[in-house]
Amino acid sequence: MTKNVARALLIAGFCLSAAEARTAGQGSYVPCDNGLRCVMAPCPSNSALDLASGTIIKGVSIDIDGLPQQDKALDLAEKLYAGKVVVAGTIENRPHIFNGKRYSLPTLVATGIERAAKDTERGHCSSR
Repeated sequence: MTKNVARALLIAGFCLSAAEARTAGQGSYVPCDNGLRCVMAPCPSNSALDLASGTIIKGVSIDIDGLPQQDKALDLAEKLYAGKVVVAGTIENRPHIFNGKRYSLPTLVATGIERAAKDTERGHCSSR
């Protein structure tokens, strides 16, 4: 299989998983490291831009367990850190416990990688 054919199949797989996610009524987000550092948990060091509303959700964690395997295999941690991908999914408030205290924090439950993020969509990221 040539590199171009393999690349086309990979892109088609991304498009299919993104289309499935959008039809389920999910949103599109650009998650990334925002440059803020922890002084005390919970940590606000990640944020996600909701592309539909333009709202930046601060302190979001990312749950990638529901992503298709092909989406997990592409240096995903680095791309999420830098805000290089648009992620399909939902934002849920999930309970977390830090130092014996209970917090409800926003979690981006990722279901697919839609596309590469545009530079204009990465304005809230520290690595832009």
